[in-house]
Amino acid sequence: MSLLRQQSPAILVLEDGSVFPGYAFAGAGEVCGEVVFNTGMTGYQEVLTDPSYKGQIVTMTYPLVGNYGINPEDMESDGIYLEGFIVKEYHSRPSNWQSRQTLRAFLEGHGKLGVEGLDTRALTRRLRLTGAMKGILSTETTDVARLIAKVRAYPGLVGHDLVREVACKTPYLWKNGSRGELTEELKGRRKASFRVVVIDCGVKYNILRHLEGRGRQVVVLPATATGAEILAWRPDGVLFSNGPGDPAALPYLVAAAAFVLGKVPVFGICLGHQILGQAAGGKTEKLKFGHHGINQPVRREETGKVEITSQNHGFVVIPESVTGSREATHANLNDGTSEGLSYPELMAFSVQYHPEAAPGPHDAAYLFDRFVAMMDKNQE
Repeated sequence: MSLLRQQSPAILVLEDGSVFPGYAFAGAGEVCGEVVFNTGMTGYQEVLTDPSYKGQIVTMTYPLVGNYGINPEDMESDGIYLEGFIVKEYHSRPSNWQSRQTLRAFLEGHGKLGVEGLDTRALTRRLRLTGAMKGILSTETTDVARLIAKVRAYPGLVGHDLVREVACKTPYLWKNGSRGELTEELKGRRKASFRVVVIDCGVKYNILRHLEGRGRQVVVLPATATGAEILAWRPDGVLFSNGPGDPAALPYLVAAAAFVLGKVPVFGICLGHQILGQAAGGKTEKLKFGHHGINQPVRREETGKVEITSQNHGFVVIPESVTGSREATHANLNDGTSEGLSYPELMAFSVQYHPEAAPGPHDAAYLFDRFVAMMDKNQE
């Protein structure tokens, strides 16, 4: 347990004027973001390294965080992309044989602010009643009036392209569980295993692990790749990954998806689900609360079975707005929102949740098998 009296005071101010005092256990400074809460009892390292959290200040509802440290095996990207991290109580002495560093060292190594001692129950209840709000986290001042003015001037997530800030800048080959060199020569050289091109909108490494684990050659391209550039790699399948921010602010990704749809099997995950929905003529909207956690119940319409899923999204596809032929495949049991769509005529399907995560633990792994089966069938 950390000693609060030895730490720098910190303060969180929401756009509605709510004030939550605490103490910085890692880093210092001032950051703005959309404040959300995550209900996972574990998985804070995966949350920190999930690029989908770009632009957000994340509050963990589980009261004790940091107790199992940080290890290289649980990285979902090469860095930390959220804006700030809030916990009730930071544990400074991790107990885990895999741990290689403390949560404090990890946050400070990436220049991120970590705050503890806030009333996270009151904050969570506030967000649960009013919806996700813009907030500002500061160790620089306790002038509430100034902080309120600053957070209200912050533009938020709607209408902003955050994908360009988290996606890779150059293509790479995912091989043996890590990034490898990708050459133009590889375009014309094929192995027996099928090739999947992954469009990196903020991809989590476990998506790539699942694909490689099923014998696929995995080529990762930047989010700015055009449809023609994607098909130039002669893929047997294309996957549009998860990512942060407003899907309506990504017309270049929608255009790329529209170009490849119907030509090869396509799979969309989270933001990729929203991209495919728009490419099929649909629209998206912002959720009042959003879904952030590892215990979200989703009904699979085909079987009626319920999957326990990991989710992180604040926007959703409006299924009724999709103009082309589509089938609703999954629904969120908490609020009825769309969790999956299939486009049989276009050899495409997508889900809003994260099948590469494992809260179930194997509830959603079949989706990767379905994608592989689609590629196999398309080559017959």
